[in-house]
Amino acid sequence: MGYGCSWNLAERKGSMGQLVAGKKALILGVANKRSIAWGIAQALHREGASLWFNYQNERVKDYVAELVAGLGGDIPLTECDVMKPEQVDALFEAVAARWGSLDILVHSLAFAPREALEGEFYTTTLEQWNTALAISAYSLVLCARQAKPLMEKAGGGSIITLTYLGSERAVKSYNVMGVAKAALEASVRYLAADLGPANIRVNAISAGPVKTLAAKGVSGFSSILKVVEEKAPLRRNVTQAEIGNTGLFLASDLASGITGEVIFVDCGYHIVGV
Repeated sequence: MGYGCSWNLAERKGSMGQLVAGKKALILGVANKRSIAWGIAQALHREGASLWFNYQNERVKDYVAELVAGLGGDIPLTECDVMKPEQVDALFEAVAARWGSLDILVHSLAFAPREALEGEFYTTTLEQWNTALAISAYSLVLCARQAKPLMEKAGGGSIITLTYLGSERAVKSYNVMGVAKAALEASVRYLAADLGPANIRVNAISAGPVKTLAAKGVSGFSSILKVVEEKAPLRRNVTQAEIGNTGLFLASDLASGITGEVIFVDCGYHIVGV
């Protein structure tokens, strides 16, 4: 006789109360409905958080605006390209003016030129390197610096970013993005040490491969999905909702003692050897 648990966090409807009710969350990096940041945003919204979104440029504005409108209510949407410091300043100034404080920052920003995600890593140019590191790693430092005074007004906060196993292992064609994710994870630890006295927690989710817009730029991505499905202990790929629920956990008081960590949500693939 076996015992199972049918409780599903994605489907529960307030039986334990809303985990982040009253908290204010800024979500950076939603591009479309497949974005990991969108999965986290949906979980936060379901559990009572007030949300604020950015969009990078006019090309993706309509996609993000349509998603945000589907949540209902008056949810702010602001243009912010992290490569334009003046837009980052304007975004956090707007948050300060409207909300006064901030509880949660979701950083799901990463980019490398497509040509840097093909062929061999040693061919990476300095320009490609600088672009990948600036957007994928330094932007977390920049946004954390902006969020700090707002989170201090809230009595603390949670900063969550997204990484990948390519930071620890050489994944074919991931190339400079692997280096950028390694820098991102190191930044998580240093930021956690710096911001901890202010009761601000900083953590990363190392998600398994998901069919996002960014993933399409990685050569051979479909084969990566197949390998994970075959070798991961759970014999499948992770879902957007599962990653979203982990983001919800890290944003909530349930994770109040966790900071500086990289939490794997990849159906166990990272533990498997040859």
